[in-house]
Parts: sequence; C-alpha cells; structure tokens
Amino acid sequence: MDLRKLAADAVSQNKKAALLIGGAGVAILGFGLGYKYLRKPEKAVRVGVVSQLLIHPLKSGKAVPLALAECQKMGLKFGELQDRHWMVVAEDGHMVTGRQEPRLVLVSLTCEGGQVCLNGPNMEELKFPIKQPDNPILNCRVFGVDIQGRDCGDKVSHWLTHYFKAEKTYRLVHFEPSMRPRKTAEKEAVYQQFEEVAYPDFGAVMLLSEASVKDLSSKLEKGVTVERFRPNIVISDCKPFDEDSWEELQIGSVRLQRVMACGRCLFTTVDPETGVMSRKEPLETLKNYRLCKPSEKHIYKTAPLFGQLHNVKKTGVFQVGDVVYKITR
Repeated sequence: MDLRKLAADAVSQNKKAALLIGGAGVAILGFGLGYKYLRKPEKAVRVGVVSQLLIHPLKSGKAVPLALAECQKMGLKFGELQDRHWMVVAEDGHMVTGRQEPRLVLVSLTCEGGQVCLNGPNMEELKFPIKQPDNPILNCRVFGVDIQGRDCGDKVSHWLTHYFKAEKTYRLVHFEPSMRPRKTAEKEAVYQQFEEVAYPDFGAVMLLSEASVKDLSSKLEKGVTVERFRPNIVISDCKPFDEDSWEELQIGSVRLQRVMACGRCLFTTVDPETGVMSRKEPLETLKNYRLCKPSEKHIYKTAPLFGQLHNVKKTGVFQVGDVVYKITR
C-alpha cells in the first residue's frame, strides 16, 4: 500500500470537509442575518391627522359624516350603515351612478331602528325595512362584473323613478352578508384575488388629504371640496400629495395597505351641492398636472390621479382626530 497516496487522499478529504463546513457556516450566518433583517422592528412615523370620516351607504349618493367608524375588510361600517352597500340599478340590473344621473349625489340614505330612510330634494322621506327576505334577489352588474342585490321593493322604485323624472324604471338593491362579493381583481389586476367589495368602483377604502384638495382649488376659478372626490378618510396636517407615498398606514387600531392611486373620471365634474355636471372641471385641470408615469399607462390610461385606494390589512376602529402613522421597516 502506498502510504504517500493514503496521506494525500486524507489531506484532500479534509480540505473538502473544511470547505463544506465553512460553506454551511456562511449559509447559516447568512440565514441568521436575513432573519434578523426580516424581523427588523417596525417604525411608525407621524404623517397627519384624520380630519373627516365619510361613509357612502348609497353608491353615488350623499356622504354621511362620522365621528367614529369600524373599518372592515369591505370598507367602513357604522351601525347598520355600510359603505356602498346600496345601489340604484336599471331594469336590466346594470348599475346607475352619478355619471348617468348626476342628481343621485343629492340623495341621502341613512338607517334608523331597522329602517332605511331615503331623502332627496323636493321629495317626501321614504322609510322601508332594511331586511326584506321575501323580496327577490336581482342579478346586477358593476363595471361588467356580476353581483347580486336584494330588491328594496316597488315603493322605493317608484320614489327613485319619480325623483329622476325618468322614462325608464329604476330600482334599489341592497348587498347582504350572505351574497358573494365582487373580486376586485376581476376589474383591476393590481388587486389580489382575496380582496373583495360590494358596490364600490374598486377598493374598500379611499384616502385623500385636505392639502391636495386645497392645491387643486388654487388652480381653479371655483374651488372644490373633498366631498366631490368621495373619499372615506380625509387627512389634515400634511403637504399636498404626501398620501401618494404612504404605502402602509396605522390609524387607530386599523392597518391599511396602499394598492393604487385613484384614477378620476367624469363623475368629478358633478357638483355635490347642486347635482349639476359641468363635464369639464376639475377634471381638465387635473389632467394638466396629475397624469401617471408612462410606465403606468396600462393601469390608469389617461385618467388623472387624485387620492389613494387602500385595502384593509387589519380591521378595527378609528375616529376623527386619530393620528395617522406611516409604517416603515
């Protein structure tokens, strides 16, 4: 037996073992550092204060201001009111919004003691039960996506048709908990498949700052208010368009995650005080300075961006006066 060969083989094997052990050590060290990085504590940075909370129970209807709200996965809730859970539809089930009927913005829907209260200019208040299990469930369409709604009855239908002085029949539907929500991703690919809504255009929560509205108003002949843009959360004590950079927020016990900017349409030209559509401002001015980057045109096309859409990462309660924190890691 060649002793020199045996010795050389032993040295070679030891070198391989050392390299393997060293490599494993580096891998373990790297994993440890990575884990430490991933587990890096969150940092909460104050970015503003909640100045208004607004819920829109009726899609395109009048906003209901709240001092406090519960924020659920499908949006704001207060008592029996839930954001965009009632909707006007045509006879074929297609949604009717302020784009088709601008005076819809003047219609108020509230709830009291198990009853819905419907009000509009020069109309008698109409009350009807929230729960009407014997009424039919209608198949509806919101931006081409199917969804159901419980018909609210003929009296409500006559009230709406009379209010709009419409030649066609309008009906009111209510989204109930047992119904299947819309998958937001069916309309907008940037959303995840688990994100669901009732009758909103896109996301569960829309956020806007007072400073952004003030900045826009300074460029207009006639200023506008936040109500024109139908946000759920209005933030004060920040600079114009700061909200564009808030990816994750903590407000009260609620955690929000930004999904996308809110692309604006003709509906912004409806005055929430008069129900009159100008078809011009503030949309034209927004297009002068709030268009998306060229790389995002496949998402927003030619719509100007104003406000931010968030999903609800953690449900909870918040109120007017709560400090808004941006979460960083």
